[in-house]
Amino acid sequence: MQTNELREKYLSFFETKGCVRKASDVLVPRWDPSVLFTPAGMNQFKDHFLGRCKLEFTRATTCQKCLRTGDIDNVGRTAYHHTFFEMLGNFSFGDYFKREAILWAWEFLTDKNWLGINQEKLSATVYKEDDEAAKIWLEEIKLPPAKLQYLEEDENFWPASAPSQGPDGVCGPCSEIYHDTPVGAVEIWNLVFTQFNRVGNPPDNLRPLPSKNIDTGMGLERCAAVLQGVDTNYHIDILRPLVETAAEILKCNYDPVSDNGRRLRRIADHIRACTFAVHENVYPGNKEEKYVIRRLLRRAVLDGRQLGCTETFLHLLVPKVAELMKLPYPELSETTERVAGVIESEEEHFIGTVDSGLEKIERVFDEMKKKKRKQVAGVEIFDMYQTFGFPPELFETMAAEHHFAFDWNGFRREMEHHGEVSGSGEKNLLFKNDPLEGIKKTQHRSAFLGYEQLELQSSTVVAILSDGKLVEREKEIGELNNSAPIQVILDNTTFYGEKGGQVGDKGWLLGNGIRFEVISTQIDGELIVHVGHLREGTIRLGDKLFAKVDKENRQAIARAHSATHLLHYVLRRKLGGHAEQQGSKVDNDFLRFDFTNPQAVDRKTLSKIEEEVNLLILAAAEVICCEMPIENARKTGAMMLFGEKYPDLVRVVQIGGSKELCGGTHLTNSSQIGFFKMIAEESVSAGTRRITALTGKKAIEKMLADSAILQQATTALKIPAEEIPAKIELLTGQVKKLQKQLQSATVQTKISVDDLIAGAEIIGNTQAGNINVITQDIPDSDVNLLRQLIDKIRQKTTSVAVLFSSVQDGKITLVAGLSRDLVAKGLSAEDWVKTVTPIIGGKGGGGRPEMAQSGGTNPAKLQEAFDNAQNWFRNR
Repeated sequence: MQTNELREKYLSFFETKGCVRKASDVLVPRWDPSVLFTPAGMNQFKDHFLGRCKLEFTRATTCQKCLRTGDIDNVGRTAYHHTFFEMLGNFSFGDYFKREAILWAWEFLTDKNWLGINQEKLSATVYKEDDEAAKIWLEEIKLPPAKLQYLEEDENFWPASAPSQGPDGVCGPCSEIYHDTPVGAVEIWNLVFTQFNRVGNPPDNLRPLPSKNIDTGMGLERCAAVLQGVDTNYHIDILRPLVETAAEILKCNYDPVSDNGRRLRRIADHIRACTFAVHENVYPGNKEEKYVIRRLLRRAVLDGRQLGCTETFLHLLVPKVAELMKLPYPELSETTERVAGVIESEEEHFIGTVDSGLEKIERVFDEMKKKKRKQVAGVEIFDMYQTFGFPPELFETMAAEHHFAFDWNGFRREMEHHGEVSGSGEKNLLFKNDPLEGIKKTQHRSAFLGYEQLELQSSTVVAILSDGKLVEREKEIGELNNSAPIQVILDNTTFYGEKGGQVGDKGWLLGNGIRFEVISTQIDGELIVHVGHLREGTIRLGDKLFAKVDKENRQAIARAHSATHLLHYVLRRKLGGHAEQQGSKVDNDFLRFDFTNPQAVDRKTLSKIEEEVNLLILAAAEVICCEMPIENARKTGAMMLFGEKYPDLVRVVQIGGSKELCGGTHLTNSSQIGFFKMIAEESVSAGTRRITALTGKKAIEKMLADSAILQQATTALKIPAEEIPAKIELLTGQVKKLQKQLQSATVQTKISVDDLIAGAEIIGNTQAGNINVITQDIPDSDVNLLRQLIDKIRQKTTSVAVLFSSVQDGKITLVAGLSRDLVAKGLSAEDWVKTVTPIIGGKGGGGRPEMAQSGGTNPAKLQEAFDNAQNWFRNR
């Protein structure tokens, strides 16, 4: 039985039992804050089960799209695990109960009018204390006692172990139906009997509900595998073609028992999940459900990489998903191109870093083996996540293949630290082989004291790196090596290290005869690294230095950062709440801001955004930076980025109506930004736009440069600036006209009057004798050219009638001319042209007996018009 037939049979069967067929709910139920994706068929009926809505029906049946990631590591490895799957279900809200649920399930499975499964292949389980269900199975179904198992609450109760462990609330026993296969019994149906309200701890904590409900779930793919006699869900008719298409695209063979077979099955599963999610406008990203989709796509890219593919390929599978699922979900075909584009963009983004990321991971593993270390450190996990975009779950999977443990707690600590900083700018990996490992263990962190001050009288040098190696304590670095930068780490500093999209500070470290120029400040773990050149003196461990941040540079960076907050605020006001930050870079009076938006922002809206940001600057709002408990920050409405693990104490930056969690450096008043000037709006990837802008001095310089260009234009055109747009429009029109004239002249030089005369059709006319009739289309020619050609022809010959046409932009111009001798014999060019004009979709025509013109709109009828023009003379 085909999967589509099974789906339809199930729904039709329960319709015969009085169930209302309801469509699948969306995969991403935004109305339900408790889940990211729909996990089960009952999700859309929560309010029905809880009595929160008026019941328009008490029985229902659905086939629900579901997505779960709890068993993601088993996807592709086992026969039956998926992320995306379909769940067949039938439900009762205070209507039918156990007897009907069990009897109908058995009827559907075994009756030859439905599935006709051999009863000998089926068995069932019940909760050990559910005598009512057991009695139905044994006495009414006549199931042999040997085929009925009594299981504990962790197996046959919903939620699992609810009686003893909770939670409080609606719950109940369940009964599962299994089908025997060569590799063991497979669960194909779960019947849940929600009949209790749990209140407190046992004993006697299960109170009967006044209204009992039924919630059942049959895995469509599992049941299809049983009916089709295949040993895995991935070999059913709606999945195996997708697996094989993946193999074809990746140019490899599908061997089900090999590692490659596992990877191909996982690719097929993940692209199905992502196709459905992106169809519902869930794009890959760092927020909630978006992060899940990014994780699935990148996992599949890695599988493709291990199969030898170094280019994008997942997007090529989207049409196949739509084809296989077109019967139940025809809407997929309407968005195939958009979905494929989004997925390809994500592939390209990840592929840009995946090679260096994989090399880094292999170096981590090699180092661990050398040191006989068994656990991947949290800082290493965070490094891969922040620098290369590797979801930690993927890193963990790769680590498990090498039998390494994973320090999730350490990773969370790193994330908590990172949570103090907004943005998603990638951290620059300063040291590839991490020579600072020992310093991190002893020093742990550098204290940043630069929010309120730019200078620090005394900081101690705790580490120096030269040529990527730690300088030993007894050695010193002189001023000879000024070409290659060296790195200095202090115990305390006022220098801000690059993170959260904000570049690091510049400045000087000064001491007794020491002048060290800091050209960049980076972050490595929790250490702040001053990168630069020793200009004077010698430096060694333990030296006391005076830290002095470049005030002008810091102020310019702060202008850009505070302006970024205002821009984000205005974008959300003008475009909508979907315009969320996807990344940023903040530099010296320069900012780049990536945000979610499905299409380009039009010029008029951009002007309004720029104007509003500048009005907020003029409003001279105080910039308020304060630390507060994270719960208080949430209550204030401060913006937070998904996926960030924030510490209990966070820093909130407020500028007027803008309020964000941010660890960067800012101004004290919005007016200090000076001026905000956009210079570009462009696409980064599908669904993500980028605005580039200048602030402060650079914005003023840009404005002055534009003004100078405008002044040059006014001088050259000798008009006021406000008249330039109209003048440009006028000049553009004149240029187009001259281009047409030039084109006409070019056409004229290519036309031979003698050839036209030689090609004339000689037609006998009772009124004028033999007439030389010339009909010709001369493309892209204006009326003047056609008239000139007719005059030249009339000068060279007599008894000639000429009808020229020219088609431009779908419109036809006709010009007719007669020689003087024909006019003298009573013929008229005006009468002639009027007879053919209606044929080409025109009306009338006008002129003089010797020359007339008309027009039309149907170029396809030109030849018919020419034929009729010749016949006009024959018939007179």
